Amino acid sequence: MKVSLAQRTAAELLGTAFLLAALVGSGIMAAKLAGDNAALALLCNTIATGAILTVLILPLGPVSGAHFNPAVSLAAVLRGDMSARATALYIAAQLAGAILGVWAAHLMFELPVLQISLTTRTGFGQWFAEAIATFGLLLTILGCSARSPAAVPYAVGLYITSAYWFTASTSFANPAVTIARSLSDTFAGIAPTGVIAFIAAQLVGMLAAVTLGRWLWRE
Repeated sequence: MKVSLAQRTAAELLGTAFLLAALVGSGIMAAKLAGDNAALALLCNTIATGAILTVLILPLGPVSGAHFNPAVSLAAVLRGDMSARATALYIAAQLAGAILGVWAAHLMFELPVLQISLTTRTGFGQWFAEAIATFGLLLTILGCSARSPAAVPYAVGLYITSAYWFTASTSFANPAVTIARSLSDTFAGIAPTGVIAFIAAQLVGMLAAVTLGRWLWRE
C-alpha cells in the first residue's frame, strides 16, 4: 500500500507527541510517587519511555519509518533514503509533535501548560554523553535496519532503556526531545541554556554513526 507524504508526516507528529507525553508524564508521576528517591523516579521514567518507543514504532514504523527524531531523519537524507523536502516536513512535524506532547502531559497533571525548565544540564561529560547516546542509537537503527528490520522496535526501546542509565545525560539523543523538554519545568526538563550544546553533540554523534554505518553495513 502506497503511503502519502501527508500520512507519513502525520505519523511522525503523532508518534513524537505520544513519546513526549509518555516521557514527561511518567517523569511527573514518578517524581510524585517516589518522593526524594531520584533513582526510583528515574527507573520509572526509563521503563515508560523505553516501552512507549517500542509500542509506537510497531504501528507507525510501516507508515513513516517511525523516526520521531530529527537526527534520524537527517541521517536518512544523508544516506539518500529520503528527499530534502520530506526530511524538512518530518522535522517540522517532530518538533510540533514534541511540544504538543509536553503540553498534553502538563494538562493531564493539571500543571501550567506554558513552562520553561530551570534544570541545568551542562558540562563536557553531559555533552560527550549526548554524542555517545546518539551515536549508539543511530548505529542500533542502521544495523538492525540493514540486517534484522523486524528487530528495530525492540532494539530501539531496549537501547534507550539502557542508555538512560549508562550516559551522564540520561540519553536525550534527540533534538526535538531536547527542545520540548526545555518547555517543561518538571523531572524531565532541561534549561534552555543547555539546549544548543546538547543538539550540537547529538548531531556529532549522528554524523559519526552514519559514517561508520556506511562501512560496517555496506552492500
